[in-house]
Order: sequence, then structure tokens, then C-alpha cells
Amino acid sequence: MAGFQLRRSLLYVPGNMPSMLQNIPIFQCDGVMIDLEDAVPLSEKDAARSLVRSFLQTYTERNKEVLVRINALDTKWGHDDLKAVLPALPDGIRLPKADRPEIVETLDTLLTEFEEELGLEIGRFRILPSIESAEGVINCIKTARSTKRLIGLAFGAEDYTASLEIERTKRGEELFAARTRVVWACKAAGIQAIDTIFSDAGDMEGLRRETELIKTLGFSGKSLVNPRQIEVIHEVFAPKQAEVDYALQVVEAIQRAREMGTGVISLGGKMVDAPVVKRAVRVLKTAQAHGLIDIELNEEVIYGQE
Repeated sequence: MAGFQLRRSLLYVPGNMPSMLQNIPIFQCDGVMIDLEDAVPLSEKDAARSLVRSFLQTYTERNKEVLVRINALDTKWGHDDLKAVLPALPDGIRLPKADRPEIVETLDTLLTEFEEELGLEIGRFRILPSIESAEGVINCIKTARSTKRLIGLAFGAEDYTASLEIERTKRGEELFAARTRVVWACKAAGIQAIDTIFSDAGDMEGLRRETELIKTLGFSGKSLVNPRQIEVIHEVFAPKQAEVDYALQVVEAIQRAREMGTGVISLGGKMVDAPVVKRAVRVLKTAQAHGLIDIELNEEVIYGQE
């Protein structure tokens, strides 16, 4: 199960608010995205940079993934953001406005230069690009393969709908095509798809409906703006007990099949083959990451590898 990491909930934390930064260790989200972009007024960019760097230097015993959303690289702040925060060793960079793969490749090159300068292993810093425009959606399949540093692609609906000159609705029909394309890109590249924020922090039922939808589409997690939203998102992404029970039965059945020298077997009158096994293993890995089960999965046996 090496490399399997939950990213159900990625919480935005404004980089210019000391009280919010200090609370990062107690937030129960899977990761935080400390924001130096939209949340920070132009007059506070320099101060926020220094504040974030100081916080990261003290937050050494980290209990969650920490990304920093920098300003776009074509602004006068983006490069200074990197210079300020990378020595404090965030886990990665949330890159806004990743409209083309070349933008991600530029960040990749800059991160390599910083890693060499800081004496770090090349590839130490990861990248989560934001797909937040019509151009970004069109190019996201290439963007998803632009560098091995990528942990996923994040969809940004607010800027996306603005680029289409339309309103975002709670029903979300206007987002379906873009969301689907982002998921296709991520699944084909073997990285995670992270959905956009649900901006109404008081509407928990609306949040639940949207999270259930994006889970069905194939998203791995969701960006969020309020820690009160974490519990609902985690509840939706947690495997149901019936899913876990069936996945355990599938794994047990395919292990029997391997002992008999075959790659398929019947379970409850239904054929268990490679795609069914793959889904079952995914459910069990997710359940284990949630702390719902504690088992050892021998994937060489499950997949029939020598």
C-alpha cells in the first residue's frame, strides 16, 4: 500500500491570518493549502510570505500534507513566493491558472533549481495544478502528464465559470463536462482528481449532495474553505460497510482462484475478474486509510504476479 495517500479534504488557509495558521495542526483535514494568492490583498503579499515561512519553520512535526498556493508565475509575486516559502519545506505547491502544460513544466524546472540550491533530493516538492479556465480544461489531459511531480489536478469552478461567462449554480450541470474531463485526465495519468470548493459553508446538505456526485464521477477529494465542511466530506468518501464486506469477499475469492491456477472465479453467481479485483483492492486500501480495517493485502497474490 505504499504511495496510497488520502486527499479527501484539502483546506484553504489564508496566508495572512496568523490565527488560522496556528490552528492548522488541529484541523482534521487530510491536507491544507496555505493561500498566498486570492486570499491575500496586494498590499499584504510581502507580509503574508514572511508569515507563512515563519509558520512552516515552526510546524516541523506535521500531521497533514501542507501545500502552498503561490501567485501565478506570470505575475510579479509568483517567483518571490517560491523563494520565500520553499526553504521552509512545504510538501508541495498548489499552482493556480495551469492553463497549459508548459506552465507546469516551468514550475517543475524552478523547483529543481531550488532543490539543487537547498541540497534536497530532486522531486522533493510536489505540484497540484489548478484547472480553472476553458483553456485549462481543454489542455488538462496533457497537463496531467507534464511532470512526475504531480499528485493530482484540482478543478476550480469559480474561475472556470467566469472564463465561460456563466453563473455557477448549486445544481452544477454547467460543471459536468469539465469535471468529467479532469477526471479522465487524472485517471489516465494515474494521479488524483480534486474537486472545487463548495462555497456555501452553511449548506451542509448541499455540500453532501455535491460530494456524493463528485465521488461518483471519480474524484478523490475536494477543496474546501471552512473546517466545518471536513466531517461531511470524510463521511461521504468513507467506504460503506457493505462495500468493505464485498471487497473482502472478492479478495478471498480471487486468492482461491489463484490457488486453483485461474484468474477468474464466480462469487454469488457473478464473475470475479481483474476489473472487479482492482475495484475491491481500491476499496480496501481506502478503508484501511480511514482506519476501518486492519489487514495485509498481498497484491502479488491478488494480481497473480510472480
